[in-house]
Amino acid sequence: MTLNEMAQRVAEELVRDPGRYRVAVTRVAGAHVIDCGGAVDGSLAAGILMARTCLADLGQVSLVPYPLGNVGGLAVQVVTDEPVRACLASQYAGWRLQVGEYFAMASGPMRALAAREELFQHIPGQERAPVAVGVLETHQHPTPEVIAAIVAKLPEDTEHLTLLVAPTTSLAGTLQVVARSVETALHKLHELHFDVRQVVSGWGLAPLPPVARNTIEAIGRTNDAILYGAEVILWVHCDDDLLTSIGPQVPACASRDYGSPFAELFRRYNGDFYQIDPLLFAPAVVEFRNLRTGRCHRYGQLSPDLLIRSFGRS
Repeated sequence: MTLNEMAQRVAEELVRDPGRYRVAVTRVAGAHVIDCGGAVDGSLAAGILMARTCLADLGQVSLVPYPLGNVGGLAVQVVTDEPVRACLASQYAGWRLQVGEYFAMASGPMRALAAREELFQHIPGQERAPVAVGVLETHQHPTPEVIAAIVAKLPEDTEHLTLLVAPTTSLAGTLQVVARSVETALHKLHELHFDVRQVVSGWGLAPLPPVARNTIEAIGRTNDAILYGAEVILWVHCDDDLLTSIGPQVPACASRDYGSPFAELFRRYNGDFYQIDPLLFAPAVVEFRNLRTGRCHRYGQLSPDLLIRSFGRS
């Protein structure tokens, strides 16, 4: 079964019982659009289904207690035995969707159908499927023009499109972003020219922040949850010398922009997201467990004080 077909099965849970998940389902230009937190409250359960959809259901997503007592609260846990397909071919928000004044960060397995990103030249996952499923991080519902722009980049034999939509300033939107701990580790490794196909399993944990009421604070808190509070374990097949060489560069603390809440960084660069050091986007802690040698390599540090500051805790 393709990534998109597996994601479609998860999305159908929301379509079948929108009342239970506090979502709203509409049709726009023939596509199913599932509002998980814009004009509706949404729910934690909807956020888990959004995260599973992003992962093409190749990972388990759950809420567990966050282990640092002075931060407290819940954490989003992700486990996958197909990390490259789940996290990079599907979950990574690599499609910047812009149609006129409409903008959204698009993720989910519909990216594997379009396969326009340079990333797909290096990883498995490109596919054809009768259905396409995507997740849009935005306040704006897609218009018929936006639907047409998406469909234009999909194979002609794709018959149906489903889009899950939520802003970061919502329960579901916050949760699905924080569920990207393993994905950020893999993408950082790819940026460092590590062959991510050597990663065979992944586990990640990141604190679930309070939902912020404005977009900048919401983006700040969800990023800080990863940069300063996420711990990731990756099971790999490779040489230990490679891990000792590349490992210190992987966690967020290797970046020149590490050490300030993300919302402050955003303001420092006058709202220009692309001025922020791209090497910042990684978990706080990354541990490699080498299946070839049995050795473990752990890098990075958790920063609970920064989390408390970012989350507005007193």
